[in-house]
Order: sequence, then structure tokens, then C-alpha cells
Amino acid sequence: MNANDTHWTTAITQIEPNEVRLRGYRIEDLMGRISFAGAIYLALTGSPPPESAIPLLDAILVSSIDHGATPPSTLAARTAASTGAPLNAAIAAGILSINRYHGGAIEDAMRLILELVQAASDPAALEQEAAALAGAYRQSRRRIPGLGHRIHSADPRAARLFALAEEAGIAAGGGRAMRAIAAAFAQQAGRALPVNVDGAIAAVLVDLGLAPELANAFFIMARVPGLVAHIHEEATRERPVRPIHPTDHAYDGPPPRDWPPGEQP
Repeated sequence: MNANDTHWTTAITQIEPNEVRLRGYRIEDLMGRISFAGAIYLALTGSPPPESAIPLLDAILVSSIDHGATPPSTLAARTAASTGAPLNAAIAAGILSINRYHGGAIEDAMRLILELVQAASDPAALEQEAAALAGAYRQSRRRIPGLGHRIHSADPRAARLFALAEEAGIAAGGGRAMRAIAAAFAQQAGRALPVNVDGAIAAVLVDLGLAPELANAFFIMARVPGLVAHIHEEATRERPVRPIHPTDHAYDGPPPRDWPPGEQP
């Protein structure tokens, strides 16, 4: 059908009899040749990701797949499951609990990084602008998005993402800006706040050229499998409509083990 014969158009997926094309590519040609994370990048941007970026995109999704039973989205999903809600409703309850103060910091951190990168013309200017920015946030008693964590004093996920970005040759202005903000805050406050996983994801997405408006979608997409696991566990291991305390629980899964399986550290 000619685009001029329709009321509106879409540039994402073309459907014809016996044919499905995502951003112009046959879906069967993508299957088995591109990772799910790579296909997400293609769907969102219209172009395939650089080959070096695909493991990094996968790592972003793995980094936020779950964070235990205490996050609000997990508690909401398990509570819905406890009432007998079907899977889709329980997932929706969890996703609807992902907002500004839970899972929503990636977009804010991206905007902060982009502001800093655009204002700084060289490394020396980056440090000066980071110091001014950190000072402004401290003066107004605002939390700097991408810094600090309620549990981790050194977020292992952030360190791994930065290392993978370096290996892929993708680490650029985003990573430098996020680290500069953390360093400026530590110097001014006399105490360090770690770059958390949200800050690291934000830095990588900036260096990959993603739009800030898409940032929090990466957290949502990453967390859905974890929510499904919690919903299934709630439905199969617990009694219905039980009181679900956010912290009064214990882990009884597999003991610590190394990856790949069977490989000694």
C-alpha cells in the first residue's frame, strides 16, 4: 500500500503477506544473527548497532535483570501475584511502580551528562564544569542522579559496565563526565558516593548516541524477566494474600558459584 493512501505512517515494522521487516530487514534474516539487545537497538534507532556495542547492550540488560525482593517494583508484582492476578496484570503492577525514585534515574543522569559534555570543551573544562554542577546540586540539596546506592558502597555492576565499554572502545565523553561528577562531589563533600548502575548505564547510552527519552526503557526491559521470576515464585511457593514484608525475608537459592559453570576463578 502506498503511504499516500493511508491516514498515518510508521517507520518501524512493515508487514506484508508472508513477510515481516523490522526497519527494512527481514525478521528471519535477523533471527539467529543478531542478539535480542541488538534487535532492541535496531527497533529503537532504525540502525543496527556497531558489532562492538552488542555485548555492551546485552550487559546493560543483564545488569538490571533483578535486585532482590526489596525494590518497589518487585514488591508490587509479588503483591499482585499474591492476590491471584494473572501474569500480565502482575507484571504491569511491577512496571507501574518504576518511576522517578525507582528505576527512573537513568534519563536524569543522561541529561546531566549531556549538559556537562556540551558545556566542557576539554578535560580541564570538564572538571571545572563538574565541580560547578556538583556544587549547585549540593547547594540546593538535590540528589545527583547516577550517584549513591542504599546498599552498595561500590556498585559492582557499574564497574563492570565501564570496563566493558573500555574493552569495546565505546567509552568516551559520557563515562568521563559521570566519573568527573563523582570526583567533584567527593572532593566537595569530603565523602565518596559511588557511580551506581543507573549512572553507568546513562554514561554508556550517551556514548552510544541514544536519546535520553529512551533511557528508562532499558531499565524496564531489563527488569521484566526478574519480575516474572518473582511472580512465578510467589504463585508457586507462597500462600495467597499473605503479608509481604519488604525486608523480613531470607535467600534460600543456590550458594555462591562462578561463571562460566565449572570454571575455577
